[in-house]
Amino acid sequence: MKAILDHVGIAVQDLGQALAFYRDALGLDIEAPEEVASQRVRAHFVPVGASNLELLEATAPDSAIARFVEKRGPGLHHITLRVEDIRAALARLKARGIRLVDEEPRPGAEGALVAFVHPSAAHGVLLELKQPRAERPPAPGPDLRPQRFALGALRLTSVNDGLFRLDGGAMFGVVPRTLWERKMPPDDRNRILLAMRPLVVEAGWGRLIVDCGAGDKMDARSAEIYGLDRRRHLDHALAEAGLEAASFDYVLATHLHFDHFGGATARDAGGALRPRFPRATYFIRRAEWEDATHPHERNRASYLADDFVPLEKAGVVAFYDADQEIQPGVRVVRTGGHTGQHQIVYLESEGQTAVFTADLIPTTAHVQDPWIMGYDLFPMETLAFKKRFIREAIEREYLIFFEHDPYVAAGYIRERDGKRIVEPAPGG
Repeated sequence: MKAILDHVGIAVQDLGQALAFYRDALGLDIEAPEEVASQRVRAHFVPVGASNLELLEATAPDSAIARFVEKRGPGLHHITLRVEDIRAALARLKARGIRLVDEEPRPGAEGALVAFVHPSAAHGVLLELKQPRAERPPAPGPDLRPQRFALGALRLTSVNDGLFRLDGGAMFGVVPRTLWERKMPPDDRNRILLAMRPLVVEAGWGRLIVDCGAGDKMDARSAEIYGLDRRRHLDHALAEAGLEAASFDYVLATHLHFDHFGGATARDAGGALRPRFPRATYFIRRAEWEDATHPHERNRASYLADDFVPLEKAGVVAFYDADQEIQPGVRVVRTGGHTGQHQIVYLESEGQTAVFTADLIPTTAHVQDPWIMGYDLFPMETLAFKKRFIREAIEREYLIFFEHDPYVAAGYIRERDGKRIVEPAPGG
């Protein structure tokens, strides 16, 4: 029987005092609590490396945890070993005359099957066996088809410029891998799958695209490093939406990193760089341009001059200096943080609001306040803005567009029982 330490269960009498130690003093992350009705207990998992601590508080006076605390006080309650086949493990123990509390497994936390071995057989330790919930079947591949949304008089279409991969640790900063890998599993090079989802905005004043993906100028070595997948790209998405690059009047940059603005320029048949959207005016925040054209060691890999310098030479850039309305119903607001001048885009019409959050909230996995990218130059600035913005987005029911999420183009941030989730918005 192969067994791996899964977690250590700790009975607590005063959850507040327990959190003051494990969360506040030790600085550990505490997951959202889970009610285990069959055992009348509330479980709080605390990831610590490859295993967990489990803080257990009774939810009924007759629960095993309540009786334990009453008799012995708070403290170590049990040790849990993870097994592949819990029924086979119980049969093996029973055949050897081992005294069991449970001869048949029962439901436990996290959808697992559990069974306890009596302390008298384990030298005074209450031992729990756990068979994790069966893995879900692989999720379907990302749906990269255009998705349309109506917002008052504005017509919004989420398009895509393909997929790529970035290091998972860099994408989640100080968040431990044991937490983020459950939401976005990495490949064997620790990279997570990401999308590039520009947003098309159409109204009576014309047609605008917010960001434009990485484009096709990346060299083979860089494309391999970033896992760039160009089997589907922006030209495909625009064609499926009944659009073409020449039909756009405006292009708006949230910032000038290659995965957001590489598609702003393209090479013609002779190899010369030209504006990708030949009729469009390109709106770029002047201070972001200054940062991009004077990079330093920390941001040089993300700012590629071929993505934007040819635009100024072509005379198609409209610079601006402050938060403002770019076109009726399209408003930019500086967040800073990710870059010094990173901004998000508010889309407002007939009392409705959507927000293209760019790298403030790049994926649905980033809706928790401290889940901030290691790429951010000024993370505390990101945190301050993000805390205010997400509270506003929840209270005012903003439709959020996630530029890098491979599976969810847009959705609403909800808070239920103290836990944040994203409710995907169906696109037409």
